[in-house]
Order: sequence, then structure tokens, then C-alpha cells
Amino acid sequence: MYVLMMGVHKAMAKLEAYSKSLDYSYAPGIFPATECLNHAKDRCMRLLLSSASAQSEGAAKLREAAEQAGVRAEIADRALERISKKENCFAAMVYRKEEGVFDDASPHVVLHHPSDSGNLGTILRTALGFGLRNIAIIRPAVDSDDPRVTRASMGAAFSMHVRHFDSFEAYRAEYPDRQLFPFMLTGAVPLDEAVRRVNGPFSLVFGNEASGLPDEFAQWGVSTLIPHSASIDSLNLAIAAGIGMYAFTRK
Repeated sequence: MYVLMMGVHKAMAKLEAYSKSLDYSYAPGIFPATECLNHAKDRCMRLLLSSASAQSEGAAKLREAAEQAGVRAEIADRALERISKKENCFAAMVYRKEEGVFDDASPHVVLHHPSDSGNLGTILRTALGFGLRNIAIIRPAVDSDDPRVTRASMGAAFSMHVRHFDSFEAYRAEYPDRQLFPFMLTGAVPLDEAVRRVNGPFSLVFGNEASGLPDEFAQWGVSTLIPHSASIDSLNLAIAAGIGMYAFTRK
């Protein structure tokens, strides 16, 4: 009855639980799934809906938009349970993974070995808010297509250009002329002063949540310090990145 009333197609081939090795991933939640459809329509493969989504106006609008875009919608309660591990997930978009393409004239945010999905998702959303769309991720790193990252970004990931590099040296080799601002606890230049030193295309570089950036980064570019009280030893990565991005874009 529900399927006929909603006009949702019968389920297609079984989807696997998310794995980094898959060439597709999931955007769980109505809002992230909608953002995926709005900003990465050509990557959308299928829309999964809960049988309980009939009570959700947002899910109904998403289903209608998906079908208008030629994206198949289907009821997939079990798949949603595997993907979200939550009982109240009404929808998820299945999308094709894709490496981003940088706008080389714009600033880059470089994340060196980020390891936490929540931090990465928050950084993507914050970066989009400040108009910084080019995100370089240096491996090893958390999987940027993990559904937990997508959900934490509230779908902002689909408006970003995310590229992966096997080492920071590989990134530098491709972009040798960019001015680097590595953020370090031992940074030589306070944040406000570092902002005044911008001269051309630049990259903001942030380290791992636990270890920060290796000492050698102090030799590359302007090592930047975010001053804070001695009551804490460091700032959370997502907070530090947010402060840095704001400072470098406010002018």
C-alpha cells in the first residue's frame, strides 16, 4: 500500500554495508541526502527511504525531487539500519565516490593525517561557510566518504572539492609556489600577524588531532600560532581550523 501511494519503486540489488573499498557511499539523513541531490546530482545513484518516511514532509519532498532528477527511490528499511545504525533515519542517498578538482587560484585547506570523522565533517562544513572549498587530505587519514563524515558535515561535503595525497611532499610537488601557513603549537608567528603576511595564493595546513604537525613543518612557510591561555594544552582540531579559516578570510 505504502509503495503504491508514494510511487516508490521496488528495491533493486542489495547494497553492502559501507566499506572504504566500495566505489559508492551513503549520505544518511534527509538534509545530507538533499544536499547531495542539490549539489552532486550526477553522482546520485539511488535514494533509500524508510517505510516510516511517509510521515515526514521532508522525506516526501526529497523523494519528489529525486524522481524529478531521474534518481530512483526505493523503500529499504534494512539497508538504512545498516548504514545509519539508527532507528530514526528516514532517508539516505547512495552516491558515487569522486575525487575533487581544485580551483588553483583559491585558498587551500590542507589536513595532515586527520583521524576523526566528526572533526573532518565539521571542518568541511565550516570551510564551506567561509568560502574555502578546496580541501587537501594527506594520507593516512580518516575516510572522507565515510557516512559519518558526510552526516557530520550536514551535506556540506557535496559542495567541496576534496582531494587526497599520499604525502605532504606530493602535495607540495603539485603546488610548489603556494604560500604555506602551518598551524603549530610552536608556531613562530601569532595568527593576526600571519594573516598580514599573505601574499598570493596560500594554503592553511593543520595537523593530526593527537600529534599535530611534525616539527619540520616549521621550516615550510609561516609557522602560525593561535594564542590561548595556559589552562589548556591545545585546541580541538575543528575549533583551531575554524579560527584559522575565519581569520584568513575575514578581510
